Amino acid sequence: MNYSSHVTQPILVVAAVAAELDLLIASLMDRQVVEHPAWPVVTGCLAGTTVVCCAAGPGTANAAGATAALIERYQPSLVMMTGCGGACPGSGLAVGDLAIASEELFADLGVMTPEGWLDMQEMGLPLAITANQTLYNRLPLAPQPLEQALRCAGSLGLKLLKGNFATVAACSGTAARGWELAERYRVICENMEGAATALVCLRYGVPCLEIRGISNLVEDRDRSRWNIPAAVQAAQRFVISFLEQLRTDAP
Repeated sequence: MNYSSHVTQPILVVAAVAAELDLLIASLMDRQVVEHPAWPVVTGCLAGTTVVCCAAGPGTANAAGATAALIERYQPSLVMMTGCGGACPGSGLAVGDLAIASEELFADLGVMTPEGWLDMQEMGLPLAITANQTLYNRLPLAPQPLEQALRCAGSLGLKLLKGNFATVAACSGTAARGWELAERYRVICENMEGAATALVCLRYGVPCLEIRGISNLVEDRDRSRWNIPAAVQAAQRFVISFLEQLRTDAP
């Protein structure tokens, strides 16, 4: 499916905090604040597409709840998760770069045993069973919108690195923890929400796309080396460009 043919359906954009959506919201025409009982949203139009924006709050519970509630309400053709993330060791990403998820992982969902780490598959506990697959920690994201995003980046001359993302409840504040996750899962970016949104989208059968700007490296925690404003602005500028190209990105 090419989303240039689905402009009559809204696109839902979910982030953790308002700063990760401010530029996008400012670019919308006919903006309207909608007071949802749990998660207020801002709707508007960008290049002929209705866009629904929600700052759901940090963490997987907020991301999952908002995504489910707003899919039910708006029936979007695509859900986009955006915001900032940490670059995992060995990824080659730097602060201010852009990354896109080919796969999301619940990276710390499982059990630590005396013999080592066991994920949900090793525990025999699927997170969801759909008509096509049994889902454990690893969650594939929709390949077609991902390829559209990569083409968009190429047309703009932007570096957009594709790879697996790790969603964690406790961010990695040490280099050792960062290397542990990177080596276990071969991930390039760490965040706190993406896998939850991806799982809800898979349950509903709605394509999901996740794009993040890099605010920091996953290393021994040093906030003086972070640049959150640069990360969220880079991510939003790209999301705006992607949405603007949807009508013209024909198969």
